[in-house]
Amino acid sequence: MRMTRATIAARGVADDEERPFEREAVLDVLSNRRRRYVIHYLKWLGRETDLRDLAEHVAAWENEVEVTQLDYTDRKRVQNALHQFHLPKMNDGGFVDYDSRRGVVGLSRQTASTNFYVDVLPPWTVPWGLYYLGLSALSFVCFGAAAVGLPPFTLVSPLSWSLFLGVVLAVSSVGHCYDDYYRMRLGAREHPPETRT
Repeated sequence: MRMTRATIAARGVADDEERPFEREAVLDVLSNRRRRYVIHYLKWLGRETDLRDLAEHVAAWENEVEVTQLDYTDRKRVQNALHQFHLPKMNDGGFVDYDSRRGVVGLSRQTASTNFYVDVLPPWTVPWGLYYLGLSALSFVCFGAAAVGLPPFTLVSPLSWSLFLGVVLAVSSVGHCYDDYYRMRLGAREHPPETRT
């Protein structure tokens, strides 16, 4: 899937014994789609899993197919890359706990308690910042037109305009919170934010 804009962030509070992830470490790990898929799947699953199961889901998302439609070669290619490169790197950085002998991987405690967000905007989507800027501009235009007495803005009282814009802002804020927490957060849904499903 083509990403026109991506914003990557991590938010969370780590345990007292653990230091928060360094920003550079988070950006390095999340800069790779396969590693984002690993974190997403393990967060969604909520427990450790074997390498084969993890590789199947990552390969299915990469190839935009269901796990049942996955080709053996694609799964094996992803499994080898995870085993040889990605999981050891993530293990060394403290993002996952990977036992290569048993082929078992799970989230580290620090990763489990940290929320990772990936903002993926399709070409037709307006970023939230630009949306709120437009909403603010519309508010000033409406109040300004009502203040100088331009019709049809004078047909509605300033209190009604305030109420209308307050409701629009509240609905927009609820939509933004939902978008952040359920669409962009890794592990919030069955499929990663950047997949089409």
